Amino acid sequence: MIAVVDYGSGNIQAIANIYGRLKVSFIVARQPADLDGAEKILLPGVGAFDQAMGELERSGIRQALDRSVLEERKPFLGICVGMQLLARCSEEGVAAGLGWIDAEV
Repeated sequence: MIAVVDYGSGNIQAIANIYGRLKVSFIVARQPADLDGAEKILLPGVGAFDQAMGELERSGIRQALDRSVLEERKPFLGICVGMQLLARCSEEGVAAGLGWIDAEV
């Protein structure tokens, strides 16, 4: 099952529509426990880096993402700002990113 992370900064409905048409099984992860049963994780994102990172932190899902991806090694895909959040930081803002990739975007 694919978990599509809903942290308040992504177009979840667009992903849901695509997966629905393709008959791909997925859940919308809105809380940390939702990632537990996922085999793969998708992190969409729309908007500015700082705002998206702030929403991710406020959602409480950030630590569960670290555990699922870095420790449990679940396959992960970031889309748009969701991909940019993998870096240490962005030249568009001041917030620290996830830091999974040693880069500035």
